[in-house]
Amino acid sequence: MPQPPALTAEQRQAALDKAAKVRRERAEVKEKLKMGTISLADLLARADSDETVGKMKVLSVLESLPGLGKVKARRLMEAAGISETRRLQGLGANQRKALLDATSKS
Repeated sequence: MPQPPALTAEQRQAALDKAAKVRRERAEVKEKLKMGTISLADLLARADSDETVGKMKVLSVLESLPGLGKVKARRLMEAAGISETRRLQGLGANQRKALLDATSKS
């Protein structure tokens, strides 16, 4: 198995800073979902243009919605035919519609 490329100290620090920034942004998005300041429909629309949002896992986004916990989120994904490892940008039109329909009923 090949080794990853050796990074200089500056490159490593830049990568760490970028990762921390992305984690903060994702945490903010999930908090906004919990508070209701952003809807799932808005987030799905943003996933196509915003790389940070697009690379969020569907399961973690659903778990952030009010009234949906780990079990309900997994059941919802299973009913919609979505893998637990799927990311927002990888959802098809039918999967997005199924999620929006199911979450609007809750």
